[in-house]
Amino acid sequence: MFATLRRCAQVVSTTSKSAPNPFFARTSPSFKTSRRKSPLTRTSVDGLFQTYKPVTPGLRHLKRPLNPHLYAGRPVRLLTYPLRKSGGRNNTGRITVRHRGGGHKQRIRIVDWKREEGGIWDVVRIEYDPGRSAHLALIKRRRTPEVAETLAPVNGEQLQGEPGWAYILATEGMRAGDSVQSFRSGIPPDLVPGLNLTLPSSKSKSQPDSSDNEDADTSSSLALGIFRALTLKSGNVLPLALIPPGTVVHNITLTPTGPARLVRSAGTSALVVAHETADQSPSPTPTLYTQVRLASGEIRRILQSAFATIGTVSNPLWKNRSLGKAGRSRWLGWRPAVRGVAMNAKDHPHGGGRGKGKSNKHPVSIWGWGTKGTRTRKPGPKGPKNSNKLVVKERPRGVDRRRI
Repeated sequence: MFATLRRCAQVVSTTSKSAPNPFFARTSPSFKTSRRKSPLTRTSVDGLFQTYKPVTPGLRHLKRPLNPHLYAGRPVRLLTYPLRKSGGRNNTGRITVRHRGGGHKQRIRIVDWKREEGGIWDVVRIEYDPGRSAHLALIKRRRTPEVAETLAPVNGEQLQGEPGWAYILATEGMRAGDSVQSFRSGIPPDLVPGLNLTLPSSKSKSQPDSSDNEDADTSSSLALGIFRALTLKSGNVLPLALIPPGTVVHNITLTPTGPARLVRSAGTSALVVAHETADQSPSPTPTLYTQVRLASGEIRRILQSAFATIGTVSNPLWKNRSLGKAGRSRWLGWRPAVRGVAMNAKDHPHGGGRGKGKSNKHPVSIWGWGTKGTRTRKPGPKGPKNSNKLVVKERPRGVDRRRI
C-alpha cells in the first residue's frame, strides 16, 4: 500500500514539473498575482475615499477620492499639446521655482475658458486632468439644422477636436448625458417671450421693492422667473447682472471679453452678494459692479458685464487625499524640500550653528523674507492709493481666519 502511494506521489511530482496542474494554479496563486489582482486589497472609507490594505509601505497611507464616473481612456489628442518641462529654470538657466523636476510625461488639455459659442452642448464624458486639481468635461455641440453645416462629420472619436468639441471645467455633480449652455454671445430673443432683462441689474437684494415694482406687469415677473429656471443650471455661463444674489458661481471673468480667471480650483466656489445700482455710484456716468465673495473670503467688486459659471468646481475631496509615499510626489514633478536649519549658513539664514535650532532668529525664507506673521504687502484698501480699490472687504487673516 505504501509503495502504491509512493508511486502516485512520484507521478504527481513529475507531471507538475513538466505541465503545471491548472487546479493548483487557481487555488494557490503566487503572492505577486494575489497582491495586484485580488479585490481584497482595496477598501473604501464611508464610500468617499479609496484605501488599500497595507501589503506595501506605500499603500499604508494611500487615500484617493472615489471617482467611478471618470473616463478610463486617453484624452482627445487634438485638444491637447505636450508639456515641455524646464525644471523650474528660466531662460538663463537659473532656478526661479524651487523643488521642481522630473515627473511623468504629461499633455496639457486645451480648456475653453471663454465659451463664446452659444447653443446647447452635450456632456460626453468626465475626464481626469493631470495639470489641475479639478476634473474636465468633454462637451459636444448639439447638432441642429442651424449648426449642422458648420460641424465636421464625426465618425466615432476619430475626428474629435474639430469645431463642435471642447473641454470645460466640470462642475460638481456633472455627468455624461447632461447639457450646458453659454450666453456670452447674448440671450436669444425667442428664449422667453416678454422678458425684460433690466430687472436683475437694477435691483439689489438688500433694497425692498418699491411701489412701482409692486405694480409691475405680472407677465414680466413670470417671464423673469421662467428665464431663471431655464438658465440657472449648473455649468451654464451667464453675465453677473443676470445672476440673482445668493447664487454659487465659479470661473469668473474680470472683463466682458476676457477668459475666466477666478475660482477654478477643485471644490472652490464664489457667492454673488449684491448688485450695485446707479444710485449707489457717485460718478455721473456710473459703471455698475457686482459684489462677489471669493473662495478666500474676500469680497470684491466685479463688472456686471463680466461672466461667471453656475455651480461649484468638481472634485471637492481632492484636498483630503494622501499620496502615501515620496515616490508618488516625484511622479507629479515635485522634488524634495530641505529644511533651512539642516543647511549651511551660506545656503539659508537658518543654517549653521550647533544643534538643530535656528537660534534666536525670526523665521524667514531662503531670501530673508518674513514667513510667519509678517505682512510683506498691503493689499486692498489699506495699500497704496488706488492699488486695489475694487476690494470691498479683505480676506480674513489670523484669528478671523480660524473662526471660519
